[in-house]
Amino acid sequence: MASKREDRDKLAGILADSLNKKFKDFKVAYFLDGADETPTDLTEWISTGSSMLDLSISNRKNGGIPVGRITEITGMEASGKSLVSAQILANTQKMGGLGVFIDTENACNEEFLQALGIDTKQLLYIQLETVEDIFEVMENIITKVRESDKDRLVTIVVDSVAAATTRVEQEADYSKDGWATSKAIVISKAMRKITQMIGRQRIALVFTNQLRQKLGVMFGDPWTTSGGKALPFHASTRIRLKNMGQIKDTGKNVLGMKCRAQIVKNRLGPPLRHADYDMYFDRGIDNYGAWLTVLKEHKLVKSGGAWYTLTDMNGKDHKFLSKDWEDLISGNDELREYVYQIICDKVILKYREKLGIDDVEFTDEVIGD
Repeated sequence: MASKREDRDKLAGILADSLNKKFKDFKVAYFLDGADETPTDLTEWISTGSSMLDLSISNRKNGGIPVGRITEITGMEASGKSLVSAQILANTQKMGGLGVFIDTENACNEEFLQALGIDTKQLLYIQLETVEDIFEVMENIITKVRESDKDRLVTIVVDSVAAATTRVEQEADYSKDGWATSKAIVISKAMRKITQMIGRQRIALVFTNQLRQKLGVMFGDPWTTSGGKALPFHASTRIRLKNMGQIKDTGKNVLGMKCRAQIVKNRLGPPLRHADYDMYFDRGIDNYGAWLTVLKEHKLVKSGGAWYTLTDMNGKDHKFLSKDWEDLISGNDELREYVYQIICDKVILKYREKLGIDDVEFTDEVIGD
């Protein structure tokens, strides 16, 4: 560490010391050489419930959405936005953190949350109507966390931006203009403040938002979201969900859906990647099912009829049916870690020297399709 500090530019060091003396209450100037802690350091992540989605976002083992940053989850109706955000809250609780659910849709169901693994006795549920109230409550929560337990992990989910109104809109005469842009104006002002407040805290913000189609767009991305451009700008990660089809039992009852998550913006890793997973209404994301899909795609399991064979790190063969895969992998910690490492080796984008551009596959796929 000492050698890194010695190698620093002397003039830059003088400027950094001068700036940090000027701002006495907090440090503003840093060197990104790894010798000191900086605001750019990301050391904590919260799983989405899908290892494939976690890897697509963070491009590292045991990743997920970042703590101290803003994540926006978008999609059409019934694409799984609320379910993914609920899984994030459940995983926050598993890490000993506090989950805060701000509901603007009046559609929260206690049994649904419990089925996804949320301890509703430990969940702070808040029902609000306007974006002004949302950000005032959010600011109050962040301030109280700082004062009472600043080391506690807190995740705040707002479900959803699209359903929230504004005070101006509530009092507006719909025959007159002017109220339609009020939400974007309020969010733009609030995001600048909130982004700075959570940057140095163990607080993760998750907003869900609905996709809206732009009228008359012939080229480019035909989708936009409610609330203007401030939230997409301030979000470190934007995830776009799409329903890829239904999952049915033999009696044609719908049990869940196949989902695709596209990372449309990412300041934490490579953007424009996607993750596929199955989602069940009674238990959430089928994490291990996506693992088997990756193993089959890379021919890391042998198949013969309905049977699959996986060779473990000791050379032992494990023969199983697809319906028994979850029991096999969840019941063997050593095998699970071995398979997870294989998946990480295949999914994590390796950077060669600088960018590793030779490893990137370019396609003509339009985001959102």
